[in-house]
Amino acid sequence: MNCLADTCVGTKKRSDIFVPVKHPIMKKLVSTICILSLFTCLHAQTQASLKLKLPVLDKSPMDMAYFPSDYPVLKIQDKASDPLVARIIYSRPQKDGRVLFGELIEYNTVWRLGANEATEIEFFKDVKIGGKKLLKGRYTMYAIPTPAQWTIIFNKDTDIWGAFKYDEKKDVLRVTVPVQKTASVAEIFSMNFNKTSTGADLIMAWDDVSVSLPVSLK
Repeated sequence: MNCLADTCVGTKKRSDIFVPVKHPIMKKLVSTICILSLFTCLHAQTQASLKLKLPVLDKSPMDMAYFPSDYPVLKIQDKASDPLVARIIYSRPQKDGRVLFGELIEYNTVWRLGANEATEIEFFKDVKIGGKKLLKGRYTMYAIPTPAQWTIIFNKDTDIWGAFKYDEKKDVLRVTVPVQKTASVAEIFSMNFNKTSTGADLIMAWDDVSVSLPVSLK
């Protein structure tokens, strides 16, 4: 018999060679092989996922402060009667038994007002800080602490890590505020707005120290 190479083997058709598996033992063997193959694939995928490296929680996690302070919640409830004025993004380091001001945070030295990335504030309208006008926009905030007062700095160079590249030439505004001793110790650095008759006071507190920066909308 003359056959084409891809249809015949010797005198038999190739289709005659592959017969269905009908023997019970062979069926079990084929099923077992399929299950083992599936398990191997799933195990390989699991092993691959276990190798995924995720960043650990930072010791000084980021937080936000708004003015009005409850603006995000009121917005989703359609109850926000006052427009958003300001938003701060900052890191919240912990005291953790350390001596802070005068040691960890040196006096008369520019401080990032937190940890890691320098603190940033965005104003959505023009305001007055300590009686001085500040145009709406985004700024990096720094502080120069002393035992009696802090100099709060608004700088136009944003997206900065630390205060290592701080450039005084890019300062937009500087305001000096007095230091107040607190009755209790603030373990975690905190920034928040307290509403006033003319706007808000930006409160910055850590350890047994706090300062209040007046923000006027009038």
